[in-house]
Amino acid sequence: MIRTLLCTTLLGTPALADEIWVTNEKDNTISVIDIDTLEVTRTIETGERPRGITFAQDYSVVYVCASDSDAVQVIDPDTGEILHDLPSGEDPEQFALHPDNRRLYIANEDDAITTVVDTETREVIAQIDVGIEPEGMAVSPDGTIAITTSETTNMAHWIDTDTQELFANTLVDSRPRHAEFVKDGAEMWVSSEIGGTISVFDVETQAELAKIDFDLPNIHPDRVQPVGFELTPDEATAFVALGPSNHVAVVNAQTYEVEDYILVGRRVWHMAFNGDGTQLFTTNGISGDVTVIDVDSRKAVKTIKVGRFPWGAAYRPTSG
Repeated sequence: MIRTLLCTTLLGTPALADEIWVTNEKDNTISVIDIDTLEVTRTIETGERPRGITFAQDYSVVYVCASDSDAVQVIDPDTGEILHDLPSGEDPEQFALHPDNRRLYIANEDDAITTVVDTETREVIAQIDVGIEPEGMAVSPDGTIAITTSETTNMAHWIDTDTQELFANTLVDSRPRHAEFVKDGAEMWVSSEIGGTISVFDVETQAELAKIDFDLPNIHPDRVQPVGFELTPDEATAFVALGPSNHVAVVNAQTYEVEDYILVGRRVWHMAFNGDGTQLFTTNGISGDVTVIDVDSRKAVKTIKVGRFPWGAAYRPTSG
């Protein structure tokens, strides 16, 4: 009898579906998408112009760059309540959480600095001078290096996370937007929006290994603007958002060759995978929606309406 009651209770309790969180920079909201139903289930209010978004490693809180509020907001993902603000510096746009789950590296676009904040003490640890209009942020898997990209200076700035000082600067093409460490931290990729390329660097030497170009038939090169990108869990393939071309490029991450292009919504900006990497969710700013891509078939399978000018995206597991 006890076993029967237990089974009935467990079976009668529906499992919560995993989620994709999308920041809407014109609505000052976050749209929460249920991955099972592919529908928006919640809308959460934020500060002004939310852009970058990332979860703590245990998903207990979510960090959001409220750019026009000059704050990084810390939100309870269960209730949607803003718990407190972190001292982020002016106009935070993107950030990266250190593997220690404590230090947050924030690009301050208006101040030409990178701010490092301790998320536990809520204090600024350091402010590092970088190039003009910093945007992209990344931290290496081993936590020893942080990268800031500066849009106007056209550089990737390499920061020693022990000393919080620059140790290298590397030129990239015009208007770098996004940076990621790949292949266990051996490579670092930077997308250049106006340059229309992705630069691949050897992390040990900071030397350029490759440059990835994009060529879409019947689309003017000026509209091919790589911004956000994500690599599959096995790091064999990169998906690259190409901005106002309204396409996502599929890149072989071993050969750096472009293998395919996928039509999505208007002005595709950033993206996030679901938990097992079988679906990719892209934020399409002008059309105000999210495209769901089936990774195996490399086809768009669903469009989900969200708020105005969706910008960032992050995955949140709620089951398991």
